[in-house]
Amino acid sequence: MKIKKAVITAAARGQRLYPVADTIQKAMLPVVDVDGLHKPTIQIIAEEAFGSGIEELCVVCAPGDGPRYVAAFTSLRDNLIKTYQNVDWARQQADKIDHLLSRLQFAEQTEALGYGHAVYCAREFVGNEPFLLLLGDYLYVSDVAGKRCAAQVLELATQQECAVAAVNPTIEHQISRYGTLTGKHVAGQAGVYQIDKIIEKPSLSTAELELQTPGLRAGYYLCFFGMHVLTPSIFPILQKQLDAGTTNVLLTPALQELAETEKYLALEVRGNRYDLSRRHGLLRAQLALGLAGEAHDETLTTMVELLAEANTRK
Repeated sequence: MKIKKAVITAAARGQRLYPVADTIQKAMLPVVDVDGLHKPTIQIIAEEAFGSGIEELCVVCAPGDGPRYVAAFTSLRDNLIKTYQNVDWARQQADKIDHLLSRLQFAEQTEALGYGHAVYCAREFVGNEPFLLLLGDYLYVSDVAGKRCAAQVLELATQQECAVAAVNPTIEHQISRYGTLTGKHVAGQAGVYQIDKIIEKPSLSTAELELQTPGLRAGYYLCFFGMHVLTPSIFPILQKQLDAGTTNVLLTPALQELAETEKYLALEVRGNRYDLSRRHGLLRAQLALGLAGEAHDETLTTMVELLAEANTRK
């Protein structure tokens, strides 16, 4: 199974990032990536896909946002070339933007009908192929040198020729933030599970009754990591919700049905995901990327200085 396409869902307006998301698309917020370059967050997510072997990318966006993204990236590239002539880092970033623009398409979510509907909007781009699904709100840091988080998921999907959900063992007091699942460990494959049951943002009592996974540490559950490899079978399942007239198309029930009808594995990804929409989420992501990359020493020095200043004030 060759997976060439990726979809990034980025149609939400970013209410939890108010007021900045009222003046700029939240996906254009700047972060210093592991390579030391300042980039819009959506470029970092796109490079997660490209760096894992993806060749084509579709961003599911709000009406009118596609031309705005293209204009913003084109302006960034032109300014880099004109303002920082013959400067290596500027040339590198301009080249990365050119690569992104050459492989980028858009699908508009014309109505706010839920996350499942946002995924459904990419059906024409996907066609009859498997695809990588990424969240526009998440940045990822791998614990494996030279292998991105998405590459880990794509590798298993390619080997097993099936859908794969990236998961992360998560402490029980945080599971109400995530889709949570349980399944049977696949013999001979560390951190791989055959998915049995998925519940969106369960209560702890529900998780204790229905989502315990043998082999995990006590108090931990398998929660979605913010990336999936899905087969095109997901689209007819989502279509059924639309045909039923629902105004909030949910992805999790569709994933549950997918698990009941075809092979669907979960992989414990070696790395971490950072939700930008959470309070201090952008700050946490920036610190994590800084510590994982070329800006490690500078980031660490900044953290020590801030902690020293805070201690002095106390």
